[in-house]
Amino acid sequence: MNARDLLAGVPEVIHLGLDTVAEAAAATGSRVTTVPFLPPAGGEPARVAQLQRVSCGSLGVTIDAANQRAVDRFFASRPHLVGIALARDVIAGMADDLFLHAGPPISWERMCGPLRGAVMGGMLLEGLANTTEDAAALAAGGRVRFEPCHHHRAVGPMAGLITPSMPVFILEDVDGPGRGNRTFCTLNEGLGKVLRYGAYSDEVLIRLRMMRDELAPVLATALVAHGPIDLRLLMAQALQMGDEGHNRNRAATSLLLRELAPAIVRTAPDSEAAARVLEFIHRNDHFFLNLSMPMAKCMLLAAEGEDLSSMVTVMARNGTDFGIQISAMPGRWFVGPADMVRGLYFPGFSEADANPDIGDSAITETAGIGGFAMAAAPAIVQFVGGSAEDALATTRAMGRITIARNPTFAIPALSFAGAPTGIDVRLVEELSLLPTINTGIAHRSPGIGQVGAGLVNPPWACFHDALAAFTEHCLAHAPENVASEEA
Repeated sequence: MNARDLLAGVPEVIHLGLDTVAEAAAATGSRVTTVPFLPPAGGEPARVAQLQRVSCGSLGVTIDAANQRAVDRFFASRPHLVGIALARDVIAGMADDLFLHAGPPISWERMCGPLRGAVMGGMLLEGLANTTEDAAALAAGGRVRFEPCHHHRAVGPMAGLITPSMPVFILEDVDGPGRGNRTFCTLNEGLGKVLRYGAYSDEVLIRLRMMRDELAPVLATALVAHGPIDLRLLMAQALQMGDEGHNRNRAATSLLLRELAPAIVRTAPDSEAAARVLEFIHRNDHFFLNLSMPMAKCMLLAAEGEDLSSMVTVMARNGTDFGIQISAMPGRWFVGPADMVRGLYFPGFSEADANPDIGDSAITETAGIGGFAMAAAPAIVQFVGGSAEDALATTRAMGRITIARNPTFAIPALSFAGAPTGIDVRLVEELSLLPTINTGIAHRSPGIGQVGAGLVNPPWACFHDALAAFTEHCLAHAPENVASEEA
């Protein structure tokens, strides 16, 4: 076709870039299809140069291979629920004056309202204070130390508080390169006024003591009788039953209950104790969240330490800051300000009441479930907003910034394609596309609790800083032949 033939009819234009260019074409009568476009790395020249260095040539190929090794180790992980015990007895480094919290490191002075509320409730629970006023004063005065759950291979939803006397699930990787890794999480309290949302009333403390003194011992004994539970396979079933592993856990909780119910009935001290435990789990559709999170953490631990991998292995937030880590530099935080959640609010509340994004539960998205698997759970949109098509579109979009598809976590609505897995910092920057997280919304003031749920993204600062550090790391650690080519 020559130019004269091309111009004989009405031109059809596919456009990406500046809107004014498309407007000019449309003004001539052309049919214009606009394709959304954002420049790589935000168009910032220094970041574009960094992205090119770690995406092209021999170094890019080397990083691709490292990412594949990291995600293969992730897929080979086999997390099993193996026990329940008090945090002080099983979490390495736990001490009577140590409280663990969600997200990257933070001091009392910078803590948000719900995290402060959870800390005050923890002080009351541990008998370190008699009033919330005393608890706040003691916390501010250094009576307890604060460290991230992630520094102890633990995770916690929302405020994520773990105190020494709290019971925790114990997960263990039983096979593959992560064999022997253990991860931990508290037991889920349910919805409403709960400690993880910063509530600390008498009803919250009574429930927590019941969980410590009755729920955990009954479940621990039943688990011994039952034996370890393969959580990866249970999650695979739940994804095909309408869960996504973060804000919808109804199927997974039901599957867990089916597994443990006979052992609970056989081993509980009496029938009333068995009934109370079964009823507590039955009434709490989110009970499995506190297993999907340490399951995800356990699998991601297996992917850590691949020296030239740009795969994200941690996303976590403390209500003030959002932090990520990547496989090549385990333990190093890249931090930016936590954003506000876009979502639905309970009656009587609005965005003015909301705290910024909080919790370790983004570990589920980091592992390819949660917001990344929303296509498996169309009903989730009733909780976080949007439509069923939005859920499908989100999962498809997350496939663009990930390394692989998880063959175990298949999604029926996408012809059983695997959940998109292994966030690649390079792809996030190249496509200017941030991960999507679905999450609850906590009230900004301590003591109130949850006020809604919705969707949120990490701040760009995390990924910009990670890209810069990763580029520097790769140039220093690449094989000699690759490094010489880059030089």
